[in-house]
Amino acid sequence: MARVLVWRHGRTEWNASGRFQGQLDPPLDDTGRAQARRAAEALAAELPAEALVVTSDLVRARDTAQALADSLGTRLRIEPRLREHGLGSWEGRTREDVARDLPEQYADWTHGRPVRGRGGEDPADVARRALAAVADLPPAPVAVLVTHGGTGGRLIEALLSLGPEHRRIFGPLGNCHWTELAHQGSRWRVLRHNASATGGAPGIPRRSGADTGPDVAEAAGVADAAPAAGGQPVAAGATPEEAPPAPTDADALS
Repeated sequence: MARVLVWRHGRTEWNASGRFQGQLDPPLDDTGRAQARRAAEALAAELPAEALVVTSDLVRARDTAQALADSLGTRLRIEPRLREHGLGSWEGRTREDVARDLPEQYADWTHGRPVRGRGGEDPADVARRALAAVADLPPAPVAVLVTHGGTGGRLIEALLSLGPEHRRIFGPLGNCHWTELAHQGSRWRVLRHNASATGGAPGIPRRSGADTGPDVAEAAGVADAAPAAGGQPVAAGATPEEAPPAPTDADALS
């Protein structure tokens, strides 16, 4: 595999309301479906016909991926190992629920520590299963892996051989944003992070670090939301990657 795109699914109503999804299965909302169509058009214009489209089995990822498979005229591959990080007792709760009812766990999350007592999956296990899914893919010039915020983050870190001390070194993938990696020599290299089909010239994905790179709201997964009063971005949703900022949590300021 010479090139991989790790693509997060479009928005759900739970994303918009800040509710943790984990391995529960809410569908895309109207905004999410529009994001998927727009991103599929942009990606199909730059991908070869031989590209693989591989998706998590959860419906929000499958429906996002189907838009691209239809645009490319290719078969969609379902891969359960790309499903979201299991979040145990947090699944179905909002940020506010967790902060109120489980303040110690919430503090662990906001400061990037392992969350004690939540249940669900260990981040290292998520990385292992996602890597195994990539290793089992057939040869192809590029694979588009349609997945989720938490699993996508762990997979990117694992491909780059980043340890747990580098958790959240990359900002969270916004809804329907993707990271592109290329295999060069014996290692993977990031070519784009948080690219999307919005902004700039029509159909030209944004590139991280460019003069017209993604704004803060888009990088936080709220590309279609308006800024709040005072010009501050609307708060992100609720995923393993989108912890709110805390005074000592510089890596969550996205």
